[in-house]
Amino acid sequence: MSAPELPFFVYGTLRPGEVNHDLLLRGRTLAEEPARLRDAVLYDGPGYPYAVEEPGGVVTGDLVTALPEDYGRLLTELDRLEEYRPGDPRNLYERVAREVVRGGDGRPVRAWVYVAAPGVAAELRARGKPIEGGDWRDRRSPLQGGDRREGGGSAR
Repeated sequence: MSAPELPFFVYGTLRPGEVNHDLLLRGRTLAEEPARLRDAVLYDGPGYPYAVEEPGGVVTGDLVTALPEDYGRLLTELDRLEEYRPGDPRNLYERVAREVVRGGDGRPVRAWVYVAAPGVAAELRARGKPIEGGDWRDRRSPLQGGDRREGGGSAR
């Protein structure tokens, strides 16, 4: 069974202006708009963030809608970037469908989000460094770049 064609909520290196956006998304989207993921906390990772599902938190990012003709290939490429394989217990991220809130009109939209896999999330809750305010851009300059890994949503 194939995945539904949902937009992606991205919160790290896949956001517009970031390194993986330029490599994977530039020219392959219909729309990109600010959005928020509720009930998640952002944690700092090794060059990219992790969204961890936790009640009360908010993660800032962007809702990205892929061009229909690029969707299947893009989904495969994003899964590869996030090292996500359905059902693999070694995943660092899980791709899940969640409701995000569009920044422009406050409307909820169902989207793919790459969140920390259960083992990674437990480790981050125990020993990780939360990113205050839930916006990865607030903790680093876009000019610093980062590695090719994203971390969240489809989201990285």
